[in-house]
Amino acid sequence: MAEIKAAEVMKLRSMTGAGMMDCKKALQETNGDFDAAIDILRKKGQKIASKRADRDAKEGCVLGACTEDGKKAYIVSLNCETDFVAKNADFVKLTKDILAAAIANDPADADALKALPLGKGTINDEIINQNGVIGEKIELGYYGKIEGAKTIVYNHMGNRLTAAIAFNQDVDATVGKNVAMQVAAMSPIAIDKDGVPQETIDKEFEVAKEKTIQEQIQKAVEAALKKAGINPAHVDSEDHINSNMAKGWITEEQAAQAREIKEKVATEKASNIPAAMVENIAKGRINKFYEEYTLLNQKFEQDNKITIKEYLKKSSADLTVSAMIRFGLGN
Repeated sequence: MAEIKAAEVMKLRSMTGAGMMDCKKALQETNGDFDAAIDILRKKGQKIASKRADRDAKEGCVLGACTEDGKKAYIVSLNCETDFVAKNADFVKLTKDILAAAIANDPADADALKALPLGKGTINDEIINQNGVIGEKIELGYYGKIEGAKTIVYNHMGNRLTAAIAFNQDVDATVGKNVAMQVAAMSPIAIDKDGVPQETIDKEFEVAKEKTIQEQIQKAVEAALKKAGINPAHVDSEDHINSNMAKGWITEEQAAQAREIKEKVATEKASNIPAAMVENIAKGRINKFYEEYTLLNQKFEQDNKITIKEYLKKSSADLTVSAMIRFGLGN
């Protein structure tokens, strides 16, 4: 076995980031062959990755950036197990290197991104290697890209959330950043109501109708209870009824009367609510849903007297958002 010098161990450590003893053992096993030693360390990383495959990598670093011409924007998330690792300078640098590779090569998807060259292998090789170096599960958690006449990226402090926006024409940098910050803060599900999936609309409409029906029933029940001289707040649940009887706030007779009123009035009201009224109120709730969850219809966070659509038109009459991405750890 060839004698392994401390300088060689340090060199391999600086090349791979692996531990001193791991580097020394790898060099001993390969008689000082650096390429073979690096391969051993990568295999060790692969082994650790396999062992930790069932672990959750919910922490990480999320970053985005635009191409030099501003036509495309990219977001990557490199995930790990702990916040401590996510904040490590080398981990953040690796995320930046992966993002730079995406910008330079415009890969079609995450698999294509992982196949790009990085260091002495591919991005995937380096991620696997980091499993061994760091001792945590490391994985590419997300990769996304958009393009347009102009793109803007907003990276929220802490590297946990990024928003990328594409516009249909050139846009003032401040206006673009404000819209990207809006997306980061308000998490819209679509640009406009036309972008909301029909399945989501149908589901929200059913929820809105059911909520309307329950509200009408509740109003009728409360009115009947008040007419009988019973405070609705004292009998709104069985726990409250029992608790308030124990406190002497209501009698057993009032409790029995309240139960009877609640059951009878609720049944009668449920069978007599006009369907047209329910539909109309539900439609109003859906419009409110669009205002809350579609970007162009949301109130502008910095001036809630106008919508994002109106804010954009103040900058340019035809300016609008053509695409957006929002990605954050845990949401």
